Amino acid sequence: MTPVESLLRELAPQALGAVARRFGDFTGAEDAVQDALVAAAAGWPTALPDSPLAWLIAVASRRMVDEYRRTDARRRREELAASLSIHPQQAAPSADDSLVMLFLCCDDALTTTLSIPLTLRAVAGLTTREIAAAYLVPEATMAQRISRAKARLRGRRFELPTDPTARVQAVREVLYLLFNEGYTSSSGPDLSRVDLSGEAIRLTRMLHGRVADDPEVAGLLALMLLTDARRPARTSVDGALVPLAQQDRSQWDRGLIDEGMRLLNGALAARRVGEYQLLASVAALHDEAASHTSTRWAEIAKTYTRLESLTGNPMVRLNRAVAVAMVDGPAAGLALLDGLDVHDSHRLHAVRAHLLEESGDLAGAAQSYTAAAVRTGNAREREYLVEQAARVGATTSGRRPTPGVTPTRGPARPRG
Repeated sequence: MTPVESLLRELAPQALGAVARRFGDFTGAEDAVQDALVAAAAGWPTALPDSPLAWLIAVASRRMVDEYRRTDARRRREELAASLSIHPQQAAPSADDSLVMLFLCCDDALTTTLSIPLTLRAVAGLTTREIAAAYLVPEATMAQRISRAKARLRGRRFELPTDPTARVQAVREVLYLLFNEGYTSSSGPDLSRVDLSGEAIRLTRMLHGRVADDPEVAGLLALMLLTDARRPARTSVDGALVPLAQQDRSQWDRGLIDEGMRLLNGALAARRVGEYQLLASVAALHDEAASHTSTRWAEIAKTYTRLESLTGNPMVRLNRAVAVAMVDGPAAGLALLDGLDVHDSHRLHAVRAHLLEESGDLAGAAQSYTAAAVRTGNAREREYLVEQAARVGATTSGRRPTPGVTPTRGPARPRG
């Protein structure tokens, strides 16, 4: 990514917030800012303006005024257009409208299929091409989804809802999915996207400040911090995936862990335990353990049991199978995978491979590792899974493991 591209990604949400607030029209502002970004991408590499954000706002605002004049000549909009003076060097706004945009992107009129891509573009500053790559769909398909989302929001005012708490659940879900996409990318050459996970944490901090008495928001922020604390140890110096069992725990960020623990304890004290507090509790049990084997796996298994009964989410059972296997053996974990419907996810095959290996079925493990590798779009995950398949396959044939491939006793999962 070039310096100009990085700058545009950083400034896009700020410019959109300023223009949307000024004109009160989110969908029109989004189109106008996109036009300004295209112009900036073409011109900035040779002539960067003194105030890039003000330049984007000015160009997008001019585009909005032109659109008002072109599409509706009624007096009200003519008066509005005439009253808006455009100064390219005007001071950039100091307000951060990210939270307003986030709530708008999570409007009740949108499903998560539409709200998440719109959030990624409007709030996180990703391009349509990047979002399409993350979802493994053609760029044209993603552009249609984003256009459909904006169409459903047409006419909505750019402002926080009168009662923000009514939309907090949807906002939490979008932030959680945004963090997950950043922590382990669904596609691409790198294991994670720090820009996305960092943006999710920033927005969740803002949300927590807005609804400080919501224990689930506090639990979500705790979950993100406790999980992100392990990121420095998740990859080797060359970017290869390092599973949880093999991570150097001295690299974990103790500051984030301490902050996450405080948030979680405060949330649990409210005695309104929900999904994110339970997930954060699992993350805390991992973070407090001195080693993989000394982790309180029985407690993790109990927490996942409670979480599964609360949510009915099959991915929870997938994670529970790993914890149960650590307590009661791989056969008990494999039994939990029977009939599990997670849409042929690569994680199901990866967990089954690990448990089959633990049970001594090396041929089955190699086959499942290969099946998992085929199904992931993340290059680092795929490399790791292919290596595990080769290692186990070498063992079954009586050959020495492939040089450079380190045997692992930890689960072949990306959530370390």
